[in-house]
Amino acid sequence: MANTHDTIAVIDFGGQYAHLIATKLRRLGVHGVIRDPQDPLDAFAQVKGIILSGSPALASQGEATGYNKAIYDLPVPILGFCFGHQEIVKQYGGRVEHRAREYGPADLHITHGSPILKGLDRVEPVFMSHGDSVVELPRGFVELGYSTLGGGPPHSYAAVADESRLRYGFQFHPEVDDTLHGERMLSNFLFEICACRPSWRMDRFAEEQAEAIRRQVGDRGVFLLASGGVDSTVCAWLLQKALGPERVHLLHIDNGMMRLGESAAVVEAFRSHRVSDHIHFVDASEDFLRAVGSAVDPEKKRLAIGNTFIEVFQRESRRLGMERYLLAQGTIYPDTVETGGTKRADTIKTHHNRVPIIEEMVARGQVVEPLAELYKVEVRELGRALGIPEAFVARHPFPGPGLGVRCLCADRIPSGYDPAAILEAAGPIAARHGLEALPLPIRSVGVKADLRAYDLPLMLWGEDWTFDGATLCAGAIFKEVPALNRCVVSLQKAAPRRAALVPATLTRERLDVLRWADDAVMRGLSRHGLMEVVWQCPTVLVPLRIDEGDGELVVIRPVLSERAMTARVAPLPPKLLGELTRELLDLPGIGSVAYDITTKPPGTIEWE
Repeated sequence: MANTHDTIAVIDFGGQYAHLIATKLRRLGVHGVIRDPQDPLDAFAQVKGIILSGSPALASQGEATGYNKAIYDLPVPILGFCFGHQEIVKQYGGRVEHRAREYGPADLHITHGSPILKGLDRVEPVFMSHGDSVVELPRGFVELGYSTLGGGPPHSYAAVADESRLRYGFQFHPEVDDTLHGERMLSNFLFEICACRPSWRMDRFAEEQAEAIRRQVGDRGVFLLASGGVDSTVCAWLLQKALGPERVHLLHIDNGMMRLGESAAVVEAFRSHRVSDHIHFVDASEDFLRAVGSAVDPEKKRLAIGNTFIEVFQRESRRLGMERYLLAQGTIYPDTVETGGTKRADTIKTHHNRVPIIEEMVARGQVVEPLAELYKVEVRELGRALGIPEAFVARHPFPGPGLGVRCLCADRIPSGYDPAAILEAAGPIAARHGLEALPLPIRSVGVKADLRAYDLPLMLWGEDWTFDGATLCAGAIFKEVPALNRCVVSLQKAAPRRAALVPATLTRERLDVLRWADDAVMRGLSRHGLMEVVWQCPTVLVPLRIDEGDGELVVIRPVLSERAMTARVAPLPPKLLGELTRELLDLPGIGSVAYDITTKPPGTIEWE
């Protein structure tokens, strides 16, 4: 492929979106290949251009500098995103400092024309995720545009260029869907600057993967852990295409953390569509609850759940006499990158299909993962190409650990929780937007500048709050208050005044409360015709008592996304929010309700 198609090398500095860059290039018809920063120059032979990815490292601190800088001497165009942008500026004599943090949607104000910005408006919506900023340009470079975020002051050098040397830098991420015309920017680089020809096509992916599956499996069979979600379902269909239904065994495990009635519906759907001649079911809910035990740390919970999946799989393999069968999983690329699966990537959260025991099996060639290079949107496209019914393909994503990562646990107030200091920093920002603020004594997982951020949420409230006003306020808070990575709006009539931690572990009783709450939210979205609009909507049970509420806090988290690497908040109609609040408060064990208005970054889609 690389020898017959124009190729762009993407240097992966461990950024969350490095693989997404290559994917976007391929969708534009150009062969994008991932390269390690330390690869020799021979690895860049015949490339038409180079893109430098983002990174969890800080350019201002000289981190991740041990890469092959001889690439800058190559006579090909080079474009950098975020960290890559900063490294290009530093390489040619500019300066980068750790300041002017920006997370989430921003505006690029174009001030200077360039082929790389051809066809764009004077103001373009872009997506930021950085703590470092360029503060001084090298000789020969010009500013193409500055940025603004959340009504704040302008930030210089959001886009820069040295047209004579064909060196370009974007502080933002054009590869993510939240940069509205990011694909046009990439297209400009490929075709206006690198003179690439669009000839690379993805239409043979299914055939190529089927052949790869046959080579790996040989004369054996595969045993697929099938949750019933989009990824495992498409994986099952692809395995059947490659091997035939008789050599594909599906194992659906009820881990006690499924949605209301989920397991029975999944098994029936697989049987009715004859995805395999062999469909197995096991109720292992007691195994999973016992494995998690009293763990409250999200990583420990994820590891316990992931390890138990493998233990149950191996037990069932022995019982059915299928020890020689390979384990198959519907792993997709975000699972790998968020677990720190690339050389320089930071671990955001360990996915259940990327626990150490799985990694060891992958290294031994015992795991079949035909979707591992894809994002959710590509998985859906593949599913439709395979003729899978839309009811399967269009399902909302659901995490492998299920409600286990939406049922938060805690045993003490987190260290560093200083409500007075947080209010001193965030309170005035909220007030400027007509809102009140309440720090919450619990942590949730987030991602900031490609780094794991296990920080605190803030509850906002306003008698006449609006979605636009609240999200604008949240963006300003994330920019100014590093201790916070999530904002929720209280849906109660009265302003919240106090938040108390309720020590809690993962129990069947709490999972049942969450199951009923999740079902209420799903029915509400369906009732208002929003199931196909909202990409995913976790319902989260948080062990907090707000004021005198007689139960825990439930958070509704609707998001819009395509690849899960970034996410915007899905606006829900006030009528629906009112209906959900009343219905949820009628459930036993729930004392308050809130609406999560956090983009990704700085918050991940799931709270754990």
